[in-house]
Amino acid sequence: MSCDPSVFSRIMYHPLLSNMNCKGLVSLTLLSAIFVAFISTQIHILNQPSLKYLLDLGFAIFTPLAITTPNIYSHHNIHRGKKRPTSICDKFPPNLPPADTNTTAFLCVDRRGCCNFTTVQSAIDAIGIASVKQTVIWINSGIYYEKVTVPRTKPNISFQGQGYDSTAIMWNDTANSSRGTALSASVSVFSDNFIAKNISFMNVAPIPSPGLVGAQAVAIRVGGDQAAFWGCGFFGAQDTIYDERGRHYFKECFIQGSIDFIYGNGRSIYENCQLSSIANPVPPGSKGISGSITAHGRASSDENTGFVFLNCTVGGMGRVWLGRAWRPFSRVVFAYTFLSDIISPDGWNDFSDPTRDQTVFYGEYKCIGEGANMTMRVPYTQGLNETQASPFLDISFIDGQQWLQPYQ
Repeated sequence: MSCDPSVFSRIMYHPLLSNMNCKGLVSLTLLSAIFVAFISTQIHILNQPSLKYLLDLGFAIFTPLAITTPNIYSHHNIHRGKKRPTSICDKFPPNLPPADTNTTAFLCVDRRGCCNFTTVQSAIDAIGIASVKQTVIWINSGIYYEKVTVPRTKPNISFQGQGYDSTAIMWNDTANSSRGTALSASVSVFSDNFIAKNISFMNVAPIPSPGLVGAQAVAIRVGGDQAAFWGCGFFGAQDTIYDERGRHYFKECFIQGSIDFIYGNGRSIYENCQLSSIANPVPPGSKGISGSITAHGRASSDENTGFVFLNCTVGGMGRVWLGRAWRPFSRVVFAYTFLSDIISPDGWNDFSDPTRDQTVFYGEYKCIGEGANMTMRVPYTQGLNETQASPFLDISFIDGQQWLQPYQ
């Protein structure tokens, strides 16, 4: 990605910089340039202006450290007839956070200091253990460069961002740096009844080449039960979403990755989501594979788990499998989904273990697009009929009628 030169002009003429000396301005601009240069070398997304906006926001990451808002109440700043200096919080949305109710508590996060907390983790830390109230953490626009954990002892937490293209939590651990793939997650959710709306989860570690050891980098780990994600973004490469365990629902989300970028042993529905591969391009005429969308980890036929993709779109670059069998009873279904030509004609992979061909469940139902042609699929692919597909086509697959609340 290239950096928009106009961003520099926006920084140079920001009103809050009027009192900074030249040395401070140069230092701030340099820090900002280093930050965006670093980010731009780590993430590659085709035709995604949303990420461009997030990177532009990255320039402001350093401003709380370098810029002090003038004290508007000092007698030095009171001059009759002159306009009061502008505060960075003047345009902050009014009435936030809302007043608590009998069933819901509200916290507010703004990295500039315009409300309760400046980091997401500090807001989580302030929530009591085993609260029966739903706690909504309202997160203002911006990039929050921090590693976040929602512990198992704190259920009923919601993240409310301002759009997946303007609010993001970001970190850059890898399996090597954190001593384990699961531990590399930028955000880890272990609690039940977690909800996220209109926010992105990003891991900006370097994009690995296929087979590189220890380069896995998880954007989010979801290990609690009954989690829902509405209008969220998930940005990474290998192992972007660790859908570890539990029942989960993803609606109208953008998910980027390259290798096994949705993996785990969850029982989850991905509905109306956009799956974008950033796997390495494959030369024309080559039959090579450069990535995989899923790696489901069902280890036994007794486990009621699996990934279901409904009305999604799959595109991007590279040549990828729909899934590969991370565990012997891996279960994945694609239904009513557009599959572009990045899908390898054979469709699926048994993780180089032919014994898994008899135990995996890989189904396709009424998909469209060049990648949906099943004539060259591996023999263990199941072209589902209506009866076979029915258990996977609505929220009953995740018992959603018992816990999933409508979007509000």
